[in-house]
Amino acid sequence: MEADWDEVARTAFPPPGIHALPTPVSVLAFDSNQELLWTGNEYGRVTSFYGPDLQKYTSFRAHLSHEGPVRQLLFNNKGVISIASKSVHLSLRRGLAQWTLTHENMTDLRCMSYTSKGTSEILVAGMQPWMFLIDVDRGVITKELSRDQIPTDHAYTLMKRSRYICAATSTGTVDLLDATTFQLIKSWKAHAAAINDMDAQNNFLVTCGFSPRQQQSFMLDPLANVFDLKTMMPLPPIPFHAGAAYVRMHPRMSTTGIVASQNGQMQVVDLMNPNTVNLRHAIVSSYLTQLELAPSGEALALADADCSIQLWGSPSKVHFAEFSNSTEFADVPTTPAPVDWYPDTPLNVVGLPYYREQLLSAWPSHLTFDLGGLPPKIDPEILAAMTHTEFGGYASNPGRGRRNQVDKGRLMEKDNVPLMAPKFLSEKARDAASSNKVERRPSDIAEALGTVMLNDGLKAEVPAMYRNVEIKYSKFGVDDFDFEYYNKTAYSGLEIHIANSYSNPLLQLYRFTPLLRNLALQHTATGCLSGSCLLCEMGFLFNMLESASGQNCQATNLLKTFSNLPQASALGLLEEESPAGSLPSMIQVLNRFLLERISTDYRQMLPQSPALDQTVAMAAVTTIRCVKCQSETIREGGTVVNELAYPSHHSLKGHRPSFSQIVKASVERETQTRGWCDKCRRYQSLSTRKTIQAVPDVFFLNTAVNSAEARQAWATPGWLPTEIGIIVEGGQLFCYEGEDLRLHLQRGIHAITVYCLVGLVAAIVSGDHQAPHLVALVDVHHSGPESERSSDWHLFNDFLVRKIPEEEALRFHGSWKLPSILAYQVKKGSHAVDNSWKENLDPTILYHDISYTQPTMQQGTPYRLLSAQTEAPTAGTHVAIDAEFIAFQQEEIEIKADGSRETIRPSRLGLARVSVLRGSGEDEGLPFIDDYIATTEPVVDYLTAFSGIQAGDLDPARSRHNLIPLKIAYKKLWLLLNLGCIFVGHGLPKDFRTINMHVPKGQVIDTVDLFFIKARQRKLSLRFLAWFLLREDIQTETHDSIEDARTALKLYRKYQEFDDAGVLENIILDIYARGREVNYKAPSALPTTTTSSSGTGTGTGTGNTAGTGTGDGDGGGGSSVGSESTPTKTRNGATTSSTSGRQDPPGWLPQRIQGTLSGASRTWTPSSVAEK
Repeated sequence: MEADWDEVARTAFPPPGIHALPTPVSVLAFDSNQELLWTGNEYGRVTSFYGPDLQKYTSFRAHLSHEGPVRQLLFNNKGVISIASKSVHLSLRRGLAQWTLTHENMTDLRCMSYTSKGTSEILVAGMQPWMFLIDVDRGVITKELSRDQIPTDHAYTLMKRSRYICAATSTGTVDLLDATTFQLIKSWKAHAAAINDMDAQNNFLVTCGFSPRQQQSFMLDPLANVFDLKTMMPLPPIPFHAGAAYVRMHPRMSTTGIVASQNGQMQVVDLMNPNTVNLRHAIVSSYLTQLELAPSGEALALADADCSIQLWGSPSKVHFAEFSNSTEFADVPTTPAPVDWYPDTPLNVVGLPYYREQLLSAWPSHLTFDLGGLPPKIDPEILAAMTHTEFGGYASNPGRGRRNQVDKGRLMEKDNVPLMAPKFLSEKARDAASSNKVERRPSDIAEALGTVMLNDGLKAEVPAMYRNVEIKYSKFGVDDFDFEYYNKTAYSGLEIHIANSYSNPLLQLYRFTPLLRNLALQHTATGCLSGSCLLCEMGFLFNMLESASGQNCQATNLLKTFSNLPQASALGLLEEESPAGSLPSMIQVLNRFLLERISTDYRQMLPQSPALDQTVAMAAVTTIRCVKCQSETIREGGTVVNELAYPSHHSLKGHRPSFSQIVKASVERETQTRGWCDKCRRYQSLSTRKTIQAVPDVFFLNTAVNSAEARQAWATPGWLPTEIGIIVEGGQLFCYEGEDLRLHLQRGIHAITVYCLVGLVAAIVSGDHQAPHLVALVDVHHSGPESERSSDWHLFNDFLVRKIPEEEALRFHGSWKLPSILAYQVKKGSHAVDNSWKENLDPTILYHDISYTQPTMQQGTPYRLLSAQTEAPTAGTHVAIDAEFIAFQQEEIEIKADGSRETIRPSRLGLARVSVLRGSGEDEGLPFIDDYIATTEPVVDYLTAFSGIQAGDLDPARSRHNLIPLKIAYKKLWLLLNLGCIFVGHGLPKDFRTINMHVPKGQVIDTVDLFFIKARQRKLSLRFLAWFLLREDIQTETHDSIEDARTALKLYRKYQEFDDAGVLENIILDIYARGREVNYKAPSALPTTTTSSSGTGTGTGTGNTAGTGTGDGDGGGGSSVGSESTPTKTRNGATTSSTSGRQDPPGWLPQRIQGTLSGASRTWTPSSVAEK
């Protein structure tokens, strides 16, 4: 309680009726969400007062009068919960009743408390043997608890929630109940008789009560007893000789409390030092009946027996809720302008009203239903053929519809079409093959809606492009989803089916901040191998987003690393641990955490460099002063994020500050906290202020829009400037915008740093049935080459990316669009995109083994690292690659009423093994990477039949393979990618997607596409192609990544031979023809002889060589017999080998392409060419 605290308002408590006498206040409570003070009377009526002037707000009857007084009030986002002796009631703050619960066992209810489920569940108790659990959201009793179920015989009169549910009994005992199981943890005999009042905050419980005196009477104890909820031990009591009647703990100062007597004497005391007191006295002519402290700690309410209410506080700082929402008031009716009316006056002089909000007639979607229209007219043909009977008539069905089927009488409204998903790619391919017509879908309408902007704020509906987007899954998985429909720009979006993907907008904002992006990529290019380095993961992600050029990406690896950090869990930043958390608050805490974390990561790089700190941190000296002894402590440090602080409604006095004034006041504000003073040797009130020394290159601001004043400021058009200027002089910060900034730049007297707005993260409330989400609005002009355009704003709504005008990007709406994070960058940093990191890549890990285990080389699988001197990868180096995966989470499937299956969430796969082989040279086909990925996450399926991975292969204690962390395996592939290597493999897009890497098409040779006819819509398996073209049986029992990568490399060499010989097209046609015969599956066993009814042919060869044969029909193909693999030379001098040791299948060489094989390599020479 500060020195200027005094009575600021006093009002009479309204009587229960027009002609009734006033009654005392039965309960008093401050609203935790709005600037409201709530009261209850003895007849079940609840009344509220607004603001420090105690203006009457609402008054409604919550309980029947015969139930007696209102006992207690609780608050949540929906409204106010009240309790009387026989009922529990929930009303909106405007007075509209939501539900009322009664029960035959509710006989004398006294108190209630929230449980471990937060504000969605309450425990109700009283002077009765039953307690009740109530679901607040549904308004139902979920459980009845009797004394047999809870090991306590006590009935409860008061309840307070802290670490435990603290329940006071009528005998002076306080029971500590577990907030989840409601089991008794501890009982504490606080007073000899009853407990009059108590409060629990943090780890402390303070009680006031009675003790028996002479002649069977009771008196208030001259002590307020204190109990430590952490150690479960009583602490020294607080002496209060006037008689402690009421007590409240300060919500922000954990050891400070206020004790009051019935005659109005108040004492502010420190629990750790009870002898230090601060006294106040309230003027009352009778005695106090209620005392309540506001959640902000800045207001105190008193009620007395004379039916009056007093409000205490500092006149300049009085507010109730710590973060208050706006309070809804009734509209003030406007008097229509007079109209001179004559018989000949035209009707158009009577104007229509203007409105800026949604009309009351626009009912929410969950309250609107299709009622149907008029019945359709019966077909005259049916009427003519109808046979009439006593009960009506009947006729045969003309066949234009099914039995009992009629046309719908009312057309569906199309005015508010949601953002529907487009057709799957497979559907579009089928439609394109069957018809050239393009059907207009509702999603096309959604696309049109996506371009609709709000017109001067007259339309409060959320445009489609801001709404939640959702990925739909077909039987082909996520690859079949048409992401391009949502993004036709050159900037990639991020997918949302990953845990903690609420961070997508913030990651996009970082990526388009050039100075931050440069430092992330420079760090990633170094030899950093830390598995928890978020800066490396950001560099990987930024590089992927840039190289994808508009294709969708996902932040899987970064978010997985982030989720494994214990600090993230402790701060409540994980979605699975904070399902009901506020997204704007979570993203602002995440912004501070990520910036501090990556600054630490950057400093760990040798030689240590403060470059990132200088880029994002504001250098300042913090002075901490003890309010009691005036001693000061000075600490040097930096602030990576500044939080905006807005003036209260009462301090505005008709003047609304500009954005630059808010920034200055926020950076330089002085805060009051409770902390340890070394000089006083006890906890004291500490004053903290900052002396600014230097400003960063990138200036991040958390907007902290938590009050009506803040919402109103952001709703002002043009309030957010795109440029600001900052001057640091004498430890103070001066901020300018608009004309003031231009004048300072013209004068040139002071050194001013000019910042440009790079972008922002905004919170979107889409509608009644859609959860709030976040989007990024970014001016990509700053991260691209210099151009004549001054801005180029884009909306990043996860994987939906749209170009928008600057006015739309900077226009906010208090009801559905508000900013959460702002990012300013020095103007000279615009277009400063530095790609020199590509020339400074550290490829050391490609030439060294870094493993948890000592791998055991398997026979027939030679493994040799690259030589830095002779085999350093360069642009154009061919490498063969294949990867195996395991499942960390099974897919979630919903079976509909019609039996159809819909994938809600796909299975979550993780990299288990990756093998990379040399693609050319003398050692072509020899692996230089064969890494198994260590994992601590539970594996639900090793997919052994498809991956070859078995239990124990990924366990460092049991594995005999080359086991490494995911970060190192990923970085090896990332280095090969950025060194310009060309990857050869089979079905690589899906592998790269699961690895979380984007490889440009120019660096991928996929054998799936080499032997593919687009019109057939069927892609061939690696095993079938190996059987048909290479005469090899692979994947007979399980998959092996080295075998698959080597097979893909051989297929690529075979493709080159066919292409050189000019027979590629015919070969592919015969592959499909043979595939139809065997259902595109390689036979499990191949015959050793060749027979045919129409012709035969034989031949011999060694290894992969083949003989020639002639014959009639399809049976005239040649065959060969081979032994050990024999190396062969291809057209570029590379060496290949084959492990085939069997005869060719019958008809392997099609009759129409019969020819000869020249040399040792299988090079096709068509018969027509051979004859020439």
